[in-house]
Amino acid sequence: MVASQIVANLRTHWEERNVTKPPILITQGDPLTEKGISAITRIVAEELGVKRCLICLDADIDPEHAQLADRHQVVYELRYSQLVEILDEATATCDGDESGDETASKKLTESIDNRIVSMNQKRRGLGKEELADWYRQYALLQEVTKAAFKAIAGEVSVAHATDDIAEFSVTSFYEVGLELGLIQDADMIYFSDAASETEGGNSTELQYPF
Repeated sequence: MVASQIVANLRTHWEERNVTKPPILITQGDPLTEKGISAITRIVAEELGVKRCLICLDADIDPEHAQLADRHQVVYELRYSQLVEILDEATATCDGDESGDETASKKLTESIDNRIVSMNQKRRGLGKEELADWYRQYALLQEVTKAAFKAIAGEVSVAHATDDIAEFSVTSFYEVGLELGLIQDADMIYFSDAASETEGGNSTELQYPF
């Protein structure tokens, strides 16, 4: 079962890194469905005995995102714009640059826009349609969430729920945060890698391909 494997992966990861801070599971507005990330996160939170933090897009970006979100065991709720502010303030303080000219959110936006241009060029070469407009905002939501919690908590565990990450999926944008140094590879819990470690021997965000 995916959820049980994720729980095992997280426990192994936390033990190896000697994580002692009480974790909270971060989700991003997915509506409750029988299968998929919303169902998985409920099980993971229950098995780990942790509460959840819900991040949603602002109403002016997507009015239905917060309305349809699953709020089971959610104790904190934030909007995307709040995390952008938190991220930029935290990273500006760390970098000693409070001018706002080159904020972390601006760097993420530029990198994601560039990646979308490259993806669309490749898709056109394959005879496929360009990515839908919503890819950009959900990629930003994904990467801002991880980077913001990493900045304020000092550590974040990003648990993949599959190894089959499609080339043109929103989940594939996780590489942007890594390239910018806003998260590190040590923060990532790749599904099969962690599973192999379990067999051989913070804040938490789950990523599922869509």
